[in-house]
Amino acid sequence: QVHLVESGGGWVQAGGSLSLSCAASGTISRIAIRGWYRQAPGKQRELVAAITGGGVTTYADSVKGRFTISRDNPKNTAYLQMDSLKPEDTAVYLCKLSTSSRVYWGPGTQVTVSS
Repeated sequence: QVHLVESGGGWVQAGGSLSLSCAASGTISRIAIRGWYRQAPGKQRELVAAITGGGVTTYADSVKGRFTISRDNPKNTAYLQMDSLKPEDTAVYLCKLSTSSRVYWGPGTQVTVSS
């Protein structure tokens, strides 16, 4: 069984930065895909960024050039560095771990960006 826990959310003014972490416990495959999603009130959950075991990254157009996803396999941790934050980035951010047979989600962490 895999458990994910996010940390690093909070409140920041527009233009500021936050760094999120997603720690995974349990047996983690190095080829598992790690991802960050977000969900704002009244909106659907959307992909923010993802990274494969080999380090290939994908970003939503809305965050390209501002957010950076990374992972530390020995620490079973994924990160999301968020710079130049905008009020529209306000949401609950959730991390996801995908293997060939299972998908795991963290409980989420709130990010609030004020104008």
